[in-house]
Amino acid sequence: MATISWGTIRSLLIFFGPMLLPKLIRWYKDFRNGSNAHGLRVRPVPLQAFRALTLLAVTAGVFFVLATPLYAPENVFVLTQSRLQIPTDTLFNRISSLRPGNVLTNFDQALRTKFVSLESRLLYLQFGPDVMADCPFCSSDDIKSYLYYAVPGLLGPHLANLVALSLATSEAVAGREGMQWRGYTTIAAGLGAVIDLYTVSNYNHQANARAPRLQELDMFFWNTRVYRNIGLATLDLVFAVLLYLSSTNRAFATPPSPAERIEAATRSLMSTRSKLSAFGVFKNTSIRDEELRSRTVAYWQHEGHLMREMMEDREVIEGVNDALENRINIQTITKDADLYVANLLPPEQEPVPETIVG
Repeated sequence: MATISWGTIRSLLIFFGPMLLPKLIRWYKDFRNGSNAHGLRVRPVPLQAFRALTLLAVTAGVFFVLATPLYAPENVFVLTQSRLQIPTDTLFNRISSLRPGNVLTNFDQALRTKFVSLESRLLYLQFGPDVMADCPFCSSDDIKSYLYYAVPGLLGPHLANLVALSLATSEAVAGREGMQWRGYTTIAAGLGAVIDLYTVSNYNHQANARAPRLQELDMFFWNTRVYRNIGLATLDLVFAVLLYLSSTNRAFATPPSPAERIEAATRSLMSTRSKLSAFGVFKNTSIRDEELRSRTVAYWQHEGHLMREMMEDREVIEGVNDALENRINIQTITKDADLYVANLLPPEQEPVPETIVG
């Protein structure tokens, strides 16, 4: 198998680096500033997104547990510490010595009838004990028959994970934040199933025929089972992280639709109008009430007296003069005030000329 030298890697980096580095920097800035560009603020995890994150975390935890040897099917060669070429009778005599009462189970008996050649043992390492013992139509002369029988068992974990991902990205569970990842989860789950099926169907099981010792055997079925469960768990965790980033507006945030922006602006205007109405009621009440009106007049008289005393202080006068001369541009302030008033008040309408009726 050809290896890539460090010199080749360095040459590729020198050639592609100047083209890829600016794109990576721009992508990183877009990744960090994407939420700010849409005026979105970082927020806590919404309740619906939290439910989806919990579902993904539980599913990933289940797959991690299933990847442990505790839930792996039994491997008779590892159990008896036997090499692949051991005679069938010797192998199952060792197995029976490990069973209760030194009696083989029905599963052991079914497996024994299939161990008729070296080819069947090689297929056992490729497809596992369940396919080898339970398949009613499989034969070592037709390798594809074992693959056909193994397909449902291979696709079962992928389908179960696809159901979990579909629930976690559904609108009922995750809301709008989860819907944006629905297509990506479907593609990723389907691609994982295709890769898994391709790997199993194209495995060269004959490579184990040249292994004289147990330690040199490639336990393909048990290894791929671990990789499959870990891969599915990793997929769930990756989409959980993506959902967390998008739901909290930290990254990949979806800007609100025009209808949502209009609705939010309408709610804000209604809230402002309600506050102004309440302020008008409060002001009318304070003006109509003689006691409140007298308190208001007394307050502003006292406030005006304090401001006059303060503005007559020498240090205040010097500070105001310094600000007006050096730090404040009166012309800019006047221009901004005029612009504000022009936007606040309706424009004057030109008088409609009178029509002379002849």
